[in-house]
Amino acid sequence: MRLIIAIFLAALVAQAQKEGATFKVTTQLVTVNLSAKDKDGKPITGLKASDFILTEDGKRQKISVFEFQTLNDTILPALPETKPVRTKPSTKAPPAPATPGAATAPSAPVTAVVASAPPASATPVVATAPPGEVKYKDRRLLVLYFDMTNMPIEDQIRAQEAAVKFLATQMTSSDLVAIMSFSSQLNLLQDFTADRDALTKIVNGLIVGEGSDMAAAGATAGDTSEDTGAAYTADDTEFNIFNTDRKLVALQSAVKMLGALPEKKALIYFSSGVNKTGVENEAQMRATTNAAIRANVALYPIDARGLIALGPNGNSTKAYGTQGMMTGSSAAALVGNLKASQETLHTLATDTGGRELVDNNDLALGIVEAQKEIASYYIVGYYSSNQALDGQYRRIKVQFKDRTAKLDYRPGYFAGKEFKQFTESDRERQLQEALLLGDPMTDLSVAMEIDYFRLAPDRYFVPVQIKMPGSEIDLARHGNAESTRLDFIAQVKDSKGKVIRSVRDNLEIKLTGLTAADLARKSLAYDTGVTVPPGAYSIKFLARDNVTGKMGTFETGFTVPDLAAEQKWLPISSVVLSNQLEPRTAALASGEQDKKTLAEHPLIQDGQKMVPSVTRAFRKGQNLYVYLEAYEPGSDKAQPVMATVTFYKGKQKAFETQPQIARDGFKAKSMALPVRLTVPLGTLLPGKYTCQVSVLNVQAQKVAFWRGPVAVLP
Repeated sequence: MRLIIAIFLAALVAQAQKEGATFKVTTQLVTVNLSAKDKDGKPITGLKASDFILTEDGKRQKISVFEFQTLNDTILPALPETKPVRTKPSTKAPPAPATPGAATAPSAPVTAVVASAPPASATPVVATAPPGEVKYKDRRLLVLYFDMTNMPIEDQIRAQEAAVKFLATQMTSSDLVAIMSFSSQLNLLQDFTADRDALTKIVNGLIVGEGSDMAAAGATAGDTSEDTGAAYTADDTEFNIFNTDRKLVALQSAVKMLGALPEKKALIYFSSGVNKTGVENEAQMRATTNAAIRANVALYPIDARGLIALGPNGNSTKAYGTQGMMTGSSAAALVGNLKASQETLHTLATDTGGRELVDNNDLALGIVEAQKEIASYYIVGYYSSNQALDGQYRRIKVQFKDRTAKLDYRPGYFAGKEFKQFTESDRERQLQEALLLGDPMTDLSVAMEIDYFRLAPDRYFVPVQIKMPGSEIDLARHGNAESTRLDFIAQVKDSKGKVIRSVRDNLEIKLTGLTAADLARKSLAYDTGVTVPPGAYSIKFLARDNVTGKMGTFETGFTVPDLAAEQKWLPISSVVLSNQLEPRTAALASGEQDKKTLAEHPLIQDGQKMVPSVTRAFRKGQNLYVYLEAYEPGSDKAQPVMATVTFYKGKQKAFETQPQIARDGFKAKSMALPVRLTVPLGTLLPGKYTCQVSVLNVQAQKVAFWRGPVAVLP
């Protein structure tokens, strides 16, 4: 079924004990959970280690651990019905916001966020046996994981009721259940236990409404002044807003916690789908699924929304009631949004060997599905003959010596890495190899924005802005100065996979007078850029802290449209939102750019550079700076345009600026008219909004709209 990779780097006692298998480890022990079934699909029992041949990368390995896990599927007697305790969420620890589902127009910048790993829970971690010992003999391990950050209250209640139903009527004598939740942080609420009363009490005691909104997001930061510090912006609260990756980071932390147990595990993930904002970081999705594979955890996502009816007038909890529903346009959009929100659930399930449950009102069926998938199996372990900690993928093959039957297991694993022993050449090699690594490194949080601006009809400048929370940068002390060295490496490829631009930077940052506490409230900005023709591209960016070896990866695709071909709408560039203007020379971390590129850089004017927000999180009382370029291909002189900025709270208009006319600064070569707007945010209440920028060319009778999610923090 699934492969678990357990790497133990300690000496263990080498004699067998009566209650479970104990085995000796030298450097690297790999365990494989293996299912052997006959032609009728029934588990084959009574097998021995000598019945198998096991190889790693083609080299035969000696099987040192071999144990059969026998699971009993006898349903336990039903528990008396219990009622949950409806508790209001606490205001002491502000919950993290849910990821909004506002759509982004094609001309919007590509924005993605990788958030900080949630703080360690104050509750105990999953208890394990001594390294190398099987703790749970003949037990099925199930984890009920409640993602409170993207479930509205009604879905949280539905998930809660499904879990209670399973515990009361469908749990078997072989089942052990653990409970985790994620709101502002990841919490282990209950370690594996068969005590159904204790489990039911915890599920019934979940705080309904916790994590379901962002009313208090960012309340810990009291600074409402405009940010003017070079390369540093507001604290990393913004990294927890408008991103899917924070949920994936929490999920990755959960499966890593479970990885110390060599048994099979099934994690049942309750959520209301996962909405994306722009294009999310593909590297974080792969890192999460790879971590689950290594930890032998299969993910079973359950869509807590149940069966969703998208009728013309909505369902029992939400009314749509627009004319578009009758014509089909709004209905198609709703169906598309629903499927998109379930896409991540499908990926998590299929890539880890689990299954998702969507469009079903009996959510407990999803738990039962996971329960049925874990049948009796063998735990097979060997000491790898390849002891190199190189992070490379190792392929495993298991086969019978002299019989034919179906064997189910994961076919490989990624070796570990050791950074502190690396020489300079080793570190350089590691950075180059990490760029090609199939298992992305995501220890550091990275956020990226990709924009595009036309320089000529067939040539576009694509500025790339990266942010990292300062709280994740470990400082090395040299004398009285605090400093850290950051390495950056990136590649931009075209649609055929050809590398068209490489970036390699090595940056030493000296922060005299800036304490680690100060840095923890800041974020580091880095930018580079590439000039390309219209087309489809991909970018992969890696950052490494050279003190600790921690790395972060961002990877996504982006498209530069051919605006010269636009006939119906007014062609515009990406729309950049910012709250920070700084002298160009003050940039602390900027990729190599020649003078010509800097002269053409659309975000630099009169020696001042506009720094894209990336995360689109702003503070009440700041100024929001908006920049875009409007193009009119057939014109050799400026055609004035009128622009407005509107903020929507749901369908309600919360604020709109007065129309502003842009007529100065026309660029004859690119036929571009810059549009610069300044919007005071003082009148907006803290919360999530959809920001719309409308641009009208009266003379050409053409209009353009851009929409994107923003957050206003206290």
